[in-house]
Amino acid sequence: MQKVIGIRFKPAGKIYYFDPTNLQLEKGDQAVVETVRGMEFGDVVTNVKEVSEEELIAPVKPVIRKATNADRKVYEQNKVKAAEALVICEKKVAEHNLTMKLIDAEYTFDKSKIIFYFTADGRVDFRELVKDLASVFKIRIELRQIGVRDETKLFESLGPCGRPICCSKWLGDFNPVSIKMAKDQNLSLNPGKISGICGRLLCCLKFEHETYKEVLREMPPVGAYVKTPDGKGNVEKISVMNEKVTVRLDGQEAVFKTYGPNDVKVVKYTASKQHDKEELSEDELKELKRLEEEFNKNN
Repeated sequence: MQKVIGIRFKPAGKIYYFDPTNLQLEKGDQAVVETVRGMEFGDVVTNVKEVSEEELIAPVKPVIRKATNADRKVYEQNKVKAAEALVICEKKVAEHNLTMKLIDAEYTFDKSKIIFYFTADGRVDFRELVKDLASVFKIRIELRQIGVRDETKLFESLGPCGRPICCSKWLGDFNPVSIKMAKDQNLSLNPGKISGICGRLLCCLKFEHETYKEVLREMPPVGAYVKTPDGKGNVEKISVMNEKVTVRLDGQEAVFKTYGPNDVKVVKYTASKQHDKEELSEDELKELKRLEEEFNKNN
């Protein structure tokens, strides 16, 4: 086991672990550390804790120092300079007629490098742009292409739920999301209802999926022929949140009754109804598949 402390370099960025050495650090502090990008200024987001060697990516570098007021001043100055650099870079992109959209700029804490983030539909040959920028700023230049999810993560926006989007507030990593998660949660498969403002499947489909899967294991599927205290019938609907099963009982009249999963016993499994597929056009089904493939790309 090794003592580590978690540090973030962006409000909802990934947490990286460092060796606190003998420094007195706790959650809420700020620190200066050395990373592969150079010296960085970050927020301490965990208290000192012990982590197994298997959970860490070696080597774990030591924290250089707890941030001082002077360090905070440098950090704020770097943000101002980065905003100015972004304006200059935008002019250079236009001069080189490159089909790329600049999103953000960032100086490393020690000003050894400036990173420009951009989006583009394909690969962009920006070698001449880099040379031009290097002659202006006199430091190392890095251009990093990001996807639409990463672009959305950089800005604060409201999601379909009316709350700030998770990726810009607290979600450090993007987890794979599938259409099956929407099906298991009995959600409409309309692409407009299960995609976020980034145009990809909603990240929050993942949050409750394990709970839904656990409950669904104890419940008969839609379409199953079951035995109930009132007779036999077919499962017409299941409510995971309420843990209830609606059954259409056999008989000349359509009688629907609701039971708990322990009150029904499966007699025969039959083909379950396709979830909302009859409501979707071929184009909408293709769009759903595209959303899933795009979301999970590079995960």
